[in-house]
Amino acid sequence: MATLDERDAFHPLIGRIPIRHLRPHQPEGLWPAKAYEGEVVPFEATIFREGHDLLGAEVVLVSPSGAESVHPMTLEAAGTDHWVALALIDAIGTWHWRVRAFSDDWATWVHTSEIKIPAGIDTELVFAGGVDLLKKAGMPDVAKVVATKRLSPAARLAAALGATVQSRSLVTESETLPLRVERARAGVGSWYEFFPRSEGAKQAKDGTWTSGTFRTAAKRIPAVSDMGFDVLYLPPIHPIGTAFRKGPNNTLTAGAGDPGSPWAIGAADGGHDAIHPDLGTIKDFSYFLGVAKRNGIEVAIDLALQCSPDHPWVTEHPDWFTARADGSIAYAENPPKKYQDIYPINFDRDPVGLREEILRIVRYWISVGVTIFRVDNPHTKPLQFWEWLIGTVNAERPDIVFLAEAFTRPAMMQSLAQVGFQQSYTYFTWRNTKVELETYLTEVSTETSGWFRPNFFVNTPDILTEYLQFGGEAAYKVRAAIAATGSPSWGVYAGYELMENVARPGSEENIDNEKYEYKNRDWAGHEKSGGTLAPYLTRLNLIRAAHPALRQLRNLDVHWSDDDSILVYSKYLPGALTGGVDDAIIVVANVDPHSVRETMVHLDESRFGITPGTPFTVTDLITGASFQWGTDNYVRLDAFTEPVHILHVTPVQREAIS
Repeated sequence: MATLDERDAFHPLIGRIPIRHLRPHQPEGLWPAKAYEGEVVPFEATIFREGHDLLGAEVVLVSPSGAESVHPMTLEAAGTDHWVALALIDAIGTWHWRVRAFSDDWATWVHTSEIKIPAGIDTELVFAGGVDLLKKAGMPDVAKVVATKRLSPAARLAAALGATVQSRSLVTESETLPLRVERARAGVGSWYEFFPRSEGAKQAKDGTWTSGTFRTAAKRIPAVSDMGFDVLYLPPIHPIGTAFRKGPNNTLTAGAGDPGSPWAIGAADGGHDAIHPDLGTIKDFSYFLGVAKRNGIEVAIDLALQCSPDHPWVTEHPDWFTARADGSIAYAENPPKKYQDIYPINFDRDPVGLREEILRIVRYWISVGVTIFRVDNPHTKPLQFWEWLIGTVNAERPDIVFLAEAFTRPAMMQSLAQVGFQQSYTYFTWRNTKVELETYLTEVSTETSGWFRPNFFVNTPDILTEYLQFGGEAAYKVRAAIAATGSPSWGVYAGYELMENVARPGSEENIDNEKYEYKNRDWAGHEKSGGTLAPYLTRLNLIRAAHPALRQLRNLDVHWSDDDSILVYSKYLPGALTGGVDDAIIVVANVDPHSVRETMVHLDESRFGITPGTPFTVTDLITGASFQWGTDNYVRLDAFTEPVHILHVTPVQREAIS
């Protein structure tokens, strides 16, 4: 038999009441979980104990200022042991949280008494236990009534059940976990991408081009703002090399007037801290930033850590690159593809020197007024570097946002988010079927939402999916509607509203790709003829602005339809958490852009704040039509008119339907 001293030496790894599987929590706990200002975060834990006594639990949340708040947790469903509390996170900085669990002695007594006393089982013994708890809770008057045997058992029980009693024992607390909260733009935004050299570009009769400038591109900003976009992303704005410059459609030979790919950074005019002279000067760029700010838009620039063979670094720091066996510098390759116009950087050759130079560049653009960096191919650079760079920059400027353009393997994509990237491009672009979308929407809103913030770009200069190539206007509407409602951050590349859908043969990108040539789009002509989706994109952004549920990530629930092409999901935000009114949106999308679909939609109303079985009204925010709905509803979606319902839920007043 163990001695008392030996028993005292035992240090259990689990609490008296087990509290496990805390979320939000990053895998391995190497970095804090993430949230953004204004986000409603579900705090979750698995909580259980031996036996049948009832439990209670709460989240203790400590803000960056040290203010402590307590949020009761609820058991999600009987038998799951999964407890959840929702809390609005309303300040930037590092928060801390822990879960407190306890044996709820009064709830246990109530449960026992409601079973035993009506059945006449151990009646006085049960009442004695209740009296004891009431006395300990400082309620002697109620205890006296419950103890009075001349009253009927029903009256005594009613007196007890009318009392509000807190009686806790075996109080157990979990470990304390951090939560890094960033500004709202880290999680919410409507992005628009255009090439400033194309905005205002002119082609002469002889076929030669004059580049657009920051001054001419600034004239396009009000139209972008009018569509409701609040982030404008610019591909690299730096000088472009001439060595091995690519020609139209990625050909290996460029003509005298071909501008080359902006991602082939660096020339005699400078490198990553310089502006392409065709675009103007730093003064012109500052003017551009000012116009954007006055129109409610933040500007994101591209941080592409690679070089043209003409970049100053090639001669000043040849040790920053990989040398091949013949002594030449290795260019970028993804066999069989070759990118002779780009030299990758080797981060192992001079890591300290490279880190200092790249930090200098980022600080420089921040000093100019840039607050968002879209990072090109971050998955081809070491994670350690990004952990250091983003950590260093955010320690100085917590408002700076980094978006990872990382179409890569899941482990790398997730790890980039975990080490610090505020947002990421996603696999959404290639998730087109009902099942694919159900699975992916669930993944990003639940499984990875503690660190990975998706930005649902519908297209890019490199990506024109077959769905868009062959789906017509319906495909463009479907993809935009799901992106704008499925994620708090979404984006389009210019030309999407014109439904530019012709691909270069054998590729998944636009023909006459803007990466390699100017493209002077006739915006005014398309608007006059009605051949543009700009009004539809505008409507989507207006809906997002009006409905706070759509600016949340973790509140998406998938529902069911009888049709393999009808996707159904809801997003719900309780008004009690924001001081407003409940906001519930149901999205029903026909993801087959070539058909008319009729089906039944089946809803779990509890997921968007409606008591199951209670009728409610839905209003289509696209068409304005209203319907009375319930659990099971008939839907007809015509891909050739409006393929998507975006439905706002309004509870029906009982007196109105009686």
